Amino acid sequence: MTLGELAEEMRLTGVMQGGRVGHGVEVMARMFGDQGCTVFLSLTGPLVAGGLRLVIRDLVLGGHVDALVTNGANMVHDLLESMGVPHLAGSDQLDDEEVYREGYSRAYDIFIEASAFPELEGYVKGLLGRVPREELRGVGFSEFLALLGGLVEDEGSILRAAAQKGVPIFSPGFLDCMLGIPLWLYAKESGLSFDPLKDFDRFADMVYEAERTGAILLGGGTPKHHTQYLNTLRGGLDYAVQISSARVEDGSLSGAPLRESITWGKLKEGRLEENAVTIFGEVTSLFPFMVGAALERLGATR
Repeated sequence: MTLGELAEEMRLTGVMQGGRVGHGVEVMARMFGDQGCTVFLSLTGPLVAGGLRLVIRDLVLGGHVDALVTNGANMVHDLLESMGVPHLAGSDQLDDEEVYREGYSRAYDIFIEASAFPELEGYVKGLLGRVPREELRGVGFSEFLALLGGLVEDEGSILRAAAQKGVPIFSPGFLDCMLGIPLWLYAKESGLSFDPLKDFDRFADMVYEAERTGAILLGGGTPKHHTQYLNTLRGGLDYAVQISSARVEDGSLSGAPLRESITWGKLKEGRLEENAVTIFGEVTSLFPFMVGAALERLGATR
C-alpha cells in the first residue's frame, strides 16, 4: 500500500483515531487543493527539535501553506539547526541533575548542549548587525523573523524558506523563548523595538482577503488560539484539522475540540462532518504520514 491508500483504508473504518486520521488526510488534501483557500499552519511544542523541520520547510516551499503561526521555541530550534547545533536523542529517565551538571538541557527525550544558547545569541546578533538600525525599530514579529530568514544560509531552514516564498511567520508570544532575554538586552544597545499590532494588521488582511481559510493546528497553546481568534473576523475557518494530545476535561484551549470552537465563531457552522476533524494524538507520530498521504491524493511527487 502507498501512504494514500493506507490513509483511505483508515478513513473507511470511520472509527477511533485511525478513522479520524484518515479523515484528516482527506481534509488536508482539500485544503491544499483549494486554490481559493488561505492555509494557516499552527505550531507549538518542540516540533522542529522533534524532527518535523524539513516537513514544515517542504510545505512552505511547495506552496501548500500561506502562513505559519508558531511559538518562539520552534524558530529558536530552527536557528540552532542552521548553526549546525544538533538535537540529540536520549532517555527521559536520566537523572536531570546529572544532565544539568553535564551541560545539557532537555525537552522530554530531546537533548541539546546548554552552551548552544550563548552561541545562538552571538549568531543572531551577527545577523542583526547586517541590518540597518532604522529597520529594527518598531518591527512586527513577522517582519523580524523575515529579516532573519533572509540572512540565514542553511537551505534546511524554515525561516529561510518562508522568507524566500514570502510566507509570513506570526509568533504573538515570540519573546517567551530562549531568545527573549538576549533580544531584550540587545534592544538596550541597538534601538531594536517591536510593534506586535503590526502583525494584527497583516494577519487580518490575509483573513479579510481570503475566499476561504483553513488551519492545520498542531498542538495547542497561543499559536492555536491566535490562528482561530483572528479568523473570527470572517466568521470562522472553512477547514480545520487539529492534532492534539491535550485533554478536554480541564477546559483548556489546547484540549478544546473543534466543535467547541464553533461556539466562539472560530469555525463556521456546518463544517464538522466534511471539512473539520479533531484527532487525539501526538504530532510527530502522525503529521509526516498525513502530509505524505495528503500530497499523494493531490498527485504530488515530491
